[in-house]
This record gives sequence, structure tokens and C-alpha cells, in this order.
Amino acid sequence: MLPNRNIIVIDLKSFFASCECVERKIDPFSIDLVVANPNQGNGAITLAITPHLKAQGVKSRTRLYDIPKNIKYTIVPPRMSLYLKKSKEVIDIYLDYVAMEDLHVYSIDEAFLDLTNYLKMYKKTDYEMAETIMADITKKTGLTATCGIGPNMLLAKIAMDTEAKKYKNGIAKWTYDDIKDKLWTIEPLSKMWGIGSRMEKRLNTLGIYSVGELANYNKLKLKDKFGIMGEELWNHANGIDLSIISDYKVKPRTESFSHSQVLFKDYNGDNVKIIISEMIDVICARLRTSHKQVSIIGLGIGYSKNI
Repeated sequence: MLPNRNIIVIDLKSFFASCECVERKIDPFSIDLVVANPNQGNGAITLAITPHLKAQGVKSRTRLYDIPKNIKYTIVPPRMSLYLKKSKEVIDIYLDYVAMEDLHVYSIDEAFLDLTNYLKMYKKTDYEMAETIMADITKKTGLTATCGIGPNMLLAKIAMDTEAKKYKNGIAKWTYDDIKDKLWTIEPLSKMWGIGSRMEKRLNTLGIYSVGELANYNKLKLKDKFGIMGEELWNHANGIDLSIISDYKVKPRTESFSHSQVLFKDYNGDNVKIIISEMIDVICARLRTSHKQVSIIGLGIGYSKNI
């Protein structure tokens, strides 16, 4: 039997940029502001932009030189300490409503809450609780959010990603009855949570271009082609997600440290060694602070051009 819980997922709108606006007491929905490193020049990548910039067609992650010249915007440097502080404030609000075991912090600006055991206590529906929590976030932090509601984590997340922004209050609720009309109509496949561009291309070679086509594809053939991932893809395309928030409370057997850096210009063979050396220094400092010893080391490099 499929789980039928009351799951909500809340995402803070344009989080980094909104934090900067809140600190400056300005409205992120009426100002053009970019969070980026001004020392990197016009090639710097934006870490975040305000909703007002998004409304003008500017992408969230873009280089400054790609922003139309006719748009006058303010650049502010990123402040991770501020964003972590604001994130903690929001998490504390969630914990005013649910216990820690019913909260899964997905990222610095996104979290899942299982409201199933709280509706009778609060005498509210899941939709009403979502409205209450989001209003509390805005009142106490100045930040705004979007929210998805569903019978499982998957449908709640996809409802938020694909539909919530269409509504004035930023809330979208899906049930299992919405699978055929809403989930199956999603295309291209990369718009589906959990399907990246590479997997999309591999599925396209099988003649699968929409979530509905994936849902109606032979499950065994998908499993033969992609292993366990193929079965999971089929399940998700049919709105099936048996995971629960407590699954994410298990401490991993192994721990990893990582550090990445996006370069704002092309580097040659000599200069890139300096960059890698600096990144190693950062990782080693974190390892020493945590009193950890490494068993496996990995290095990945992406390129700005096809070479």
C-alpha cells in the first residue's frame, strides 16, 4: 500500500539575494541585486539574484557579462556566515512546529517536514499549516518561500518545483490523483526531480521524452538497462516514493570532505596547478581541524569548452 502522509517541503526564495536585501531593508521583489564576487570582474558567476531580476529573464546562475546591458544592478559579495545564520533562524521556526525526527534539512534553503502526526494537535489541514509556517517565516525573518504538499516526499517536491510558483501564496498540493494529469505531462525529463541532463539523453535514446512515457515503459527493461536506478526511475515516474524522513536520520558509515571552485576565466597548465594546490590546502586544513585521516582522494575537472 502506498504511503499517504502529509509531507510539505519549503524552499526559501532566492535565498542568498533575499538575505542581503533583508539586511539592507530593501524589497527583493522590486530591486535588481546580484550576489557575486566583484573582484572577479565581469566574468564572475552570480551565486544568486533577486526575484525582480528573474522576472526580467535573467538566469539564477549566470556570468555577469550575460546580464543585459540595459539592466542596472547592484553587486554584493557573498556572506556565508549571514546565510547560515538566517538558515538556522528558519530551522528554529520549523522546530516550533515539528520534532527534529520529522524534519529533514535538504539544503541551506530547503527542508521537508512530516506533518502527519501534528494535524489533530494543531486542528489544521496540511495546507493551513503550510500557510501558517510560511507566514511565520516571513514575519520573523523577512524571507519568503514556496511550498509543495504531497502524500510522499517525491510528490511534495515536484509539486513545489513545477507548480508552486504559479500561485500567489506559493503553495501547491498534489495527491496520487494528480499523477496522470500533472506528473506525467512533465517534459523535458530533466525538469523532473532526480533526472539530470545525462540521464535525460540516455532515456531519449530509448524513445522516452516525457515522464508519462517513462512511467509506461517496461519496468524490467529499465532495470536491465540502468540497474536499481532504472527501477527507481520507473517508480518515481509513477509517483511512488517509499522513503520517509527518518531514513535520512541514519548516520553514514563513511564521511567525506569536498571543496569545489568555479573559475571565472580560462587557466593554462601552470596556473591551474596553483588553484589545485590552494584547494588542497583548504581541504587539509578542514581535515586537521576535524582530526580526520583520508583513505580515498578524488579530483574532478570540468571544462568551459569541448576539447
